[in-house]
Amino acid sequence: MTTPAITLAGHRVGPGLPLFVIAGPDVIEGADHAVRHAQTLKAITQRLGVPFAFKCSYDKANRTSITSFRGPGLVKGLEVLARVKREVGVPILTDVHDVSQVAAVAEVADVIQVPAFLCRQTDLVVAVAKSGRGVNLKKGQFVAPKDIAHQAKKAFDSGNPNVLVTERGATFGYNNLVVDMRGFGVMREAGLVTCFDATHSVQLPSAGNGETAGERKFVGLLARSAAAAGIDALFTEVHENPDAAPCDGPCSLTFELFEKTLVDVLAIRRALGHQP
Repeated sequence: MTTPAITLAGHRVGPGLPLFVIAGPDVIEGADHAVRHAQTLKAITQRLGVPFAFKCSYDKANRTSITSFRGPGLVKGLEVLARVKREVGVPILTDVHDVSQVAAVAEVADVIQVPAFLCRQTDLVVAVAKSGRGVNLKKGQFVAPKDIAHQAKKAFDSGNPNVLVTERGATFGYNNLVVDMRGFGVMREAGLVTCFDATHSVQLPSAGNGETAGERKFVGLLARSAAAAGIDALFTEVHENPDAAPCDGPCSLTFELFEKTLVDVLAIRRALGHQP
């Protein structure tokens, strides 16, 4: 099946088109913090000539512990994201966890993300699709590549063709994830535009004594492999000081590692004859 291009935040995304980059801190830590990260990431992606959307969450509803940092919440979080959009001039991607959040998020976000653990929630997928915004459908850790097509079809059948499907690893025993690179080919054969979440894929879920651990050292390796497998977009979490990040620090990249990873991914795409 031929994979048709989609439109995300005003950019055409798909086979033969420039790599779409999604990046930012895992969770909002403050307005100045978010603006500073968006400015730096915008500068890097502009320098490398790729379209970019700033990703940050207002609420991390899925955390290992009840004491884990979750973020400022819907109202304050959207105020921060609106400021980022206004001051930095970048598209916004953020996630929703309930149908009741979709309308408010759609006022600010250019792309709305359905979290991996919620990818089979029909009402949520349909509500996000009907918002008219681009959809980033995270493939659940429990969902086979061929089966995510059924969830994407829920959005398509709701009148929204602009659906990006993001691989973020599959559960492999306890406290571990693996990425089957064949999955990108399977999803492409199903006519889906694909993204690779290189940082969540190196998580070690709940392995850190009440929090999720991770293996940052493998992010670049997996991103390069995914580039060779033919992804259309790349998702990474980036933090100015990952070791001090309140959420997913062990998986997050520094600005320097983000740029190096992106340079490598773009070089592989060029070698394979793709647009950067």
